[in-house]
Amino acid sequence: MPEESVNKLVSHLFRHEAGKMAAVLTRLVGLRELQVAEDLVQDTLLQALNTWKVKGIPENPAAWLYTVAKRKAIDHIRQRTTHTQIETELAKAFRSEWTLAPAVNRLFEHELEDSQLRMMFACCHPSIPYESQMALILKTLCGLSVSEIAHSFLTQQETVTKRLYRAREKIRAEGIELEQISLVTITNRQNTVLHTLYLLFSEGYNSTHPDKLIRHDLCEEAMRLCLLLTRNPLTNNSETNALLALMCYQASRAASRIDDAGHIVLLQNQNRTQWNQALIQKGNTYLDIAATSENLSEYHLEAAIAGTHARAASFEATRWDYILNLYELLSEIKADPFVKLNKAIALGHAKSTAEGLTYLLTIKELAGNSIYQAALGDFYTKLNNPKAARLHYQKAISLTQSASELHLLNMKLEKL
Repeated sequence: MPEESVNKLVSHLFRHEAGKMAAVLTRLVGLRELQVAEDLVQDTLLQALNTWKVKGIPENPAAWLYTVAKRKAIDHIRQRTTHTQIETELAKAFRSEWTLAPAVNRLFEHELEDSQLRMMFACCHPSIPYESQMALILKTLCGLSVSEIAHSFLTQQETVTKRLYRAREKIRAEGIELEQISLVTITNRQNTVLHTLYLLFSEGYNSTHPDKLIRHDLCEEAMRLCLLLTRNPLTNNSETNALLALMCYQASRAASRIDDAGHIVLLQNQNRTQWNQALIQKGNTYLDIAATSENLSEYHLEAAIAGTHARAASFEATRWDYILNLYELLSEIKADPFVKLNKAIALGHAKSTAEGLTYLLTIKELAGNSIYQAALGDFYTKLNNPKAARLHYQKAISLTQSASELHLLNMKLEKL
């Protein structure tokens, strides 16, 4: 079996299965032994890598992984029970060889979803610092590397490593475990869970990776976990459905956002026949469900904006006045400079280019951001001021490491 094929498959499975395995294994060994659970997952994937290179990829690779993970879990529990007491809800079942294997099998076969939900909310325990909560859930449940998490937080890898360490120490000190999800748990923690999934999808949809504009695997993982929340009556609320609607709308355009050469295709130039209508319809369905509640969250508004774009027959037919109103509402509940930036763009289309530019120039906190500088370049281009446009495009080029962005910006410079 070619080594490259095996490496690629293991990498794919790591992204899609590692979080599931980690959740179940943590349920078995206890959250305070989270590192042990993660090590068992790593050992399982390493064994897959080494075995498949020699014997070939099995017919059902995911099932192979779960079988090996179960064996490793049982071996670990046997070793632990001879030395120390395992303090989990399943501890009694682990004391007998007659009940050990069935208990492990039951979790892997019937309680994957419940274990993942418990893990999501345990990672967001109020005793764990907020930034550490998000780092922990991205690492354990979503399979992101420390480097990818650092990109998502716009911070250093060392900082993320420290956050993860502090989270694990807090779990040990507080005795935090994977408890049954309750209304109290959801009330206290769901905002963090949803925001983490929002960040994960955003990193996939607008990747900070220098050579990848879109990371479909991250988008799919975020959508999978969000869908998981809609399947549980306690977490199937309006905010969850609004977030899933937003993801569906955005994902529907993914195939048309880059061309065959990997270059960015702007919204006005995208081939709308390539948009995934099934995902747009799913977005409509989830947004309709979300609209049955009186709650109005940032996810409702962002989904409504994305849905308006997705349903427009053409760029020219876009309801920019409606989108502008939505951004005005969003800016009232979400203090984010990028919301202001998008509001400026909507203002430029709904009212006039001059009004949009005037508002854009007030967003001083984004002066060091490439997207902001590129937006200024676009406005000055429309106002027939090539000198100012060139200045801002060049500034944007100096601020980005994305190959796709660099190509787009250089193309814009050539057209001035």
